[in-house]
Amino acid sequence: MHSKTTDTFRKDSNKCPTFKPKNVPGGDDRRIRASADRREVPWFSEDDIQKMKLLAGGESVTKARVPGHGQVLQVALEMPDQKQTQQKKAPDTPTSSHTDHCHRGRCSLVKRTDDWFEVFAFHLDRVLGLNRALPAVLRSFHSEILPYRYTRGGPRPVVWWDPDIQHLEDSNNDQNSVPLSYVQYEKTLKARCGIKTGLNEEPCVGVRHSEWSRLALFDFLLQVNDRLDRYCCGFRPDPSDVCVENLFQARCGNTKDLLLVHILVRKADPSRLVFIDNAGRPLQPLDNLNFRLLQGIDQFPERAISVLQSGCLESLLLRSLYADGEFWDVRGGAGALRALIRTVEQRGQILLQHIRDRQLPLYTDL
Repeated sequence: MHSKTTDTFRKDSNKCPTFKPKNVPGGDDRRIRASADRREVPWFSEDDIQKMKLLAGGESVTKARVPGHGQVLQVALEMPDQKQTQQKKAPDTPTSSHTDHCHRGRCSLVKRTDDWFEVFAFHLDRVLGLNRALPAVLRSFHSEILPYRYTRGGPRPVVWWDPDIQHLEDSNNDQNSVPLSYVQYEKTLKARCGIKTGLNEEPCVGVRHSEWSRLALFDFLLQVNDRLDRYCCGFRPDPSDVCVENLFQARCGNTKDLLLVHILVRKADPSRLVFIDNAGRPLQPLDNLNFRLLQGIDQFPERAISVLQSGCLESLLLRSLYADGEFWDVRGGAGALRALIRTVEQRGQILLQHIRDRQLPLYTDL
């Protein structure tokens, strides 16, 4: 790993790939518009594309409620051609249970219509090269096995359910892989885990130091607070905000009372974070950005910063978002999405200034 400052990168929008929908293979009749070689969207892996196709085109076969999350429905999906093939090969075979589908990675979380920004977040994650968010698409449902409000309430964000994510056994804290207070988090940042201190030595929790900067960058661009700042201590929330209704802000005066949430890792790779619940705040004004998310972060990922500095974020995101046909159409196409992207670009410029002012280094993972 080596570091450098942001001065290395120069804005050169003339080299940005031009977005032209007609140049993207697949036409407008496919839900996921990407060629087999992914030439137009190289930031997606083949696995990403396959999961996006499952989320966008899979038929609902079973469903289950998610305990403690009344607004979210877990739905198992199966591609029509796979379902027909299995029925022909073994018509008398018992139907797989919902749990079996989920363990095989064939499940999704269907969220509220208002959470559509989570789909945008997935594309931003891949374009920036962070690769920590779970695949997500926007889609409509028509299956009779789903509750009426899921089939008549408009398109919803659908996120792949990862069976390998590690959850705490505590039912009141199952949205974390490790219990982490804000005070412990600050100690973890100072310890530079995996660099200066062993990943499993105190105060480290097994997560690499570089992971927190990826998370902070991502959350700042999207203005996600329900992770590093669930109590809304770093900005002025709306009166209708959950943290206001639950009187969370009253705890901001005592750092020891503050806890982190949605700090998740995979069992197979516990040193890397997984980003979930990324809907954030698309309309957060620039004079009310949450800089608390950046506190204690002493370095940033080189690749993501180079994209922000290149001036190409708009063209790259338009190419990426076009791959999700329903999201593209429902969110108003290039015209409406440009305005949204420019909001994120402005936040990116503010982040770059923050890095320059503090002369923070960039890192490249080997």
